[in-house]
Amino acid sequence: MIDIRLLREDPEAVRASQRARGEDAGVVDAVLAADERRRSSLTAFERLRAEQKSMGKDVARAQGEEKQQLLARTREVAAEVKRLSADADAAQTELDDLMRRIANVVEPEVPVGGEDDYVVLEEVGTPRDFAAEGFEPRDHLTLMDALDAVDMERGAKVSGARFYFLKGVGARLEAAMLQLAMQRAVALGFVPLVTPTLVKPEVMAGAGFIDHHAEEVYRLADDDLYLIGTSEVALAGYHADEVIDLADGPVRYAGQSTCYRREAGSYGKDTRGIIRVHQFNKIEMFVYCRPEDAQAEHENLLRIEKDMLAAMEVPYRVIDTAAGDLGTPAARKYDCEAWVPSQGRHRELTSTSNCTTFQARRLGTRFKGEQGNEVAATLNGTLATTRWMVAILENHQQADGSVVVPEALRPALGLDVLTPVR
Repeated sequence: MIDIRLLREDPEAVRASQRARGEDAGVVDAVLAADERRRSSLTAFERLRAEQKSMGKDVARAQGEEKQQLLARTREVAAEVKRLSADADAAQTELDDLMRRIANVVEPEVPVGGEDDYVVLEEVGTPRDFAAEGFEPRDHLTLMDALDAVDMERGAKVSGARFYFLKGVGARLEAAMLQLAMQRAVALGFVPLVTPTLVKPEVMAGAGFIDHHAEEVYRLADDDLYLIGTSEVALAGYHADEVIDLADGPVRYAGQSTCYRREAGSYGKDTRGIIRVHQFNKIEMFVYCRPEDAQAEHENLLRIEKDMLAAMEVPYRVIDTAAGDLGTPAARKYDCEAWVPSQGRHRELTSTSNCTTFQARRLGTRFKGEQGNEVAATLNGTLATTRWMVAILENHQQADGSVVVPEALRPALGLDVLTPVR
């Protein structure tokens, strides 16, 4: 949720942000009108409530007919106070509902446009020339089948389409990658957490994940709980309704969790293999900091992600995501996209978002500042996820179907080369 003061003081900035996202700018005027109704109702309520309190003393002193008149007036005022209180509550509810329709205000540097209007900030590494090496690159699923590293058929049998079993070296490779990511995060001062994968509606809403994309989220209706699509959700709720201590700098967590996504609307897209699936594992970085430190923390998260990708020895690029492709909580987002040889294009492996004070304001997370308790800023960033295996396997494959293991993964995996078994 954005700061209502920003909307009052600079509504055009919020309108511009909505337009850049391709969303309704008219909601800004609706919010301003609702805010005025709320403040007007509240002022009238408080004025009459003060009169009601003072009337008690007058009634106590009055006698006879005067007292009866005052008592009648007291009843009238009480009824009016009750009505004004209800009006103020209704106006507050309307305002809250409208405010939740406004996404975070994008940073000025964010590119305008939709999914294809990103700006490439950096390209790292050079894709291999497989033609010069004399063979055509296999896709990750072909490689994994030969390695006996995945079982898609039984995954579908047990759970349906887009589920799978990681098997043998596939399970070991994922575990080694997640282990390395967590080790690196801990070495950088992140506190490791294994998070719940079910959260309450108020946490899912507070994190900003059911405003515009509720169709992407699994919900357990009987329990009124949601399955998380990223541990960002649980980590955003970790300090809900708390005043945290940022005197020594940002508080950083690394959350490990299984993640669930319905992938609604993606029928026919990336159905082969493990690129777009309903369940996967991930290490997610999450930061609480002062708002003035958020930009520097965002750059730091991107640097950590880039270092991890470098350790995987895969070519990648960094993009500045356009406003229309940002999630509701994000004011700015960088994606790192690895080169996928079989597709001849880059695919997203990591995202890091600066959510400024949007999530913390909704969830009531504050810190002790110079002006009292102030709203914290939150940021998140992917450090490793199951999808990374696609880029690792395809970029390190050999002509015989074997895969050279990136050096950084060898200690945890216990293998230098993955060798086909069929």
